[in-house]
Amino acid sequence: MFPPVHDAVLTNNPDFANLYNKLTKAILNPDGSTKEDPSAKEREHVQEELKAYRLKAAKQHLITRTIATLSPPEQSSTANRRIARPSGRPQAQAQPQQAPKPSLPEPLLDLLLILPPLLNPAEPLPQDSLSLLLSSPPLSDLESLLPDLTNLISSALRSSALDLARIAHPSTNPSYLHRHVASLSQTLTTLTDLSAASTASLHSARILTLTALTALLHDYTTALGFLLRVLEAKHGVVARSLELRASSAVLQAQRTELDAEIGRWALRRDIYTPEAISALRNYASHLRDAKVRAEERLRGLAAELGEYGVGVDGGEGKEKTMKEMARVYRDMMRQVADAEGDLDRLERA
Repeated sequence: MFPPVHDAVLTNNPDFANLYNKLTKAILNPDGSTKEDPSAKEREHVQEELKAYRLKAAKQHLITRTIATLSPPEQSSTANRRIARPSGRPQAQAQPQQAPKPSLPEPLLDLLLILPPLLNPAEPLPQDSLSLLLSSPPLSDLESLLPDLTNLISSALRSSALDLARIAHPSTNPSYLHRHVASLSQTLTTLTDLSAASTASLHSARILTLTALTALLHDYTTALGFLLRVLEAKHGVVARSLELRASSAVLQAQRTELDAEIGRWALRRDIYTPEAISALRNYASHLRDAKVRAEERLRGLAAELGEYGVGVDGGEGKEKTMKEMARVYRDMMRQVADAEGDLDRLERA
């Protein structure tokens, strides 16, 4: 299929329009192949042969599929019916019940049951079994059963054709659908061509829509540019003044930031002199040594407390004894202090 071209392009470019029309109508086929190909006739002959083989294979497939899916019709039976009794008249006698009669002979029913597995076998049959089937009824009577089987196949194909005609012509009266069976192939060809033409038209409409959308976006961009120019012409002086003032404020803020950074480094240089830095390093070293000594002192005190049973497993009794001794010692020291106080009062008296 040729890529669609917008009519405006062909109108604005006459030479290209002539070339495009010549290519699409005189030189190339709609599928892009050339019309002046010397082997076109031979290729057309091959296509006709392929079409004939395809039709033959399709017919064989339809017949095989119909036989494989053909099921024997249900047996019809007549039920007991009673004659309606008019008012005031005695009821008529019931008709005698008739035995159901098979609509097909039994050999044909057996043939319908045997043929589908033979046409679509899951596994190929052995030659002995196949010979036995062909030499036994009902396959041995196939020639006599063939007219009835052909009628059944014809009925099934006609029913399928009517279903297709009903799909192709949904508005037609069901009683006239048989008139469209002979033209089903032509109807299918027409619908296929219509679908291809609709697809090509859809692609053309899509490309034209994209072209129109591109033109619309271009016009919208142009209109937006004009609007910006009008706004600049109307408010250009004020906007430029505001822009310059904003730039000046930004530069002033950057200068203030740089001055603050310079002042910070100058103040740091004045405060942290080489002597102060050396003193701070010595002080940090002294703090590290003091921390180490404090940790050693804590470990020593913990070891001493451990000797008295404090903070160790199994030292509860010893710890209790030491606490009792400390309490007695405090009481004795308090009594000694009281005695010394009494002696001082007696001496002053």
